[in-house]
Amino acid sequence: MIAQKMEQALNKQINAELYSGYLYLAMSAHFESTNLPGFANWMRVQAQEELEHALKMYAYVNEREGRVILDAIEAPPSEWDSPLAAFQAAYEHEQKVTGLINDLVSLAVDEKDHATQIFLQWFVTEQIEEEASASAVVEKLKLVGDAPQGLFMMDRELGARTPGA
Repeated sequence: MIAQKMEQALNKQINAELYSGYLYLAMSAHFESTNLPGFANWMRVQAQEELEHALKMYAYVNEREGRVILDAIEAPPSEWDSPLAAFQAAYEHEQKVTGLINDLVSLAVDEKDHATQIFLQWFVTEQIEEEASASAVVEKLKLVGDAPQGLFMMDRELGARTPGA
């Protein structure tokens, strides 16, 4: 059985993961509207991953005989000034999520909840990948600058991303 304090924190994180999915879906819609289908694909795949994260936590709370309580999901922004601005926002968001995951781990340690500590290690590792992935695109976009050819090439590259890759 999971402690109430841990259950509440995981419920809050489920909401944060759902917001992440919503944010990336909004970014995908933005890129669709600006005729960058590859960028839209990258964000759509990212949205799917975030929803999977929420579902992992949802299942975990239920497995531990807790109760999932879903709360309202905040509306994300819908416009970004440039592909670079959107990916910088995504990178900053992933850094924020890393902090939230680290806070969950700290709470699990404080609560002596060893099962949750082990469960959360997957998310700790996943956040390293999430930050690196977003940061890599940011750095490439900085190199591309305002060159339309570079943006076109990046759109093709990002369009090749598939779930789990």
